[in-house]
Amino acid sequence: MSGIIGKKVGMTRLIKDDGRVIPITVVECEPNEITQIKTTEKDGYPALVLGFVKLKKPTKTKKFKLQREFRIKDDETDSYKKGDSLSVESLKEFETVTVTSTSKGKGFQGVIKRHNFSRGPETHGSHHHRRPGSIGACTKPGRVAKGKKLPGQMGSKQVTRRGVSIELLDEKKNIICLKGAVPGAKDSIVIIKTN
Repeated sequence: MSGIIGKKVGMTRLIKDDGRVIPITVVECEPNEITQIKTTEKDGYPALVLGFVKLKKPTKTKKFKLQREFRIKDDETDSYKKGDSLSVESLKEFETVTVTSTSKGKGFQGVIKRHNFSRGPETHGSHHHRRPGSIGACTKPGRVAKGKKLPGQMGSKQVTRRGVSIELLDEKKNIICLKGAVPGAKDSIVIIKTN
């Protein structure tokens, strides 16, 4: 097993027996259906294609809301069949996972919010309050250097967290609780891969 697709429910906390409080993110993982099994002979590499959330009105080409590919080992292809379901139970043996999701979009932002710049003086006729300041040299090179921290689109990017520990698994409710924050808003799609 190399991964599963889920939906972020939100954040809460776990209180351990020794009194420690651990922040957790709850991810609901409905059983994922295997829609395709890729093999080295046919496709050049072994992988499973999983479907997440069946559409109410499926078409010939699209039956699931989302499909993702997960790499597996060559000798594992025989243990899976098309149409089988994979649930949270398959992650039982793992302690940590890699989580990928799309971060919250924050629109067009200035340098103070986007890059944590300090603001300029407030008084004595200063016109430099929240501006980025000088952005380039003179005649040479006569342009703004690539990668310069400037205002622009913030968030709404794919973010991956590695080594996220699994704190709780509920097979009946199809819920997995991960330590700490997982990128994205509530109800956003979360891809969980085994390390």
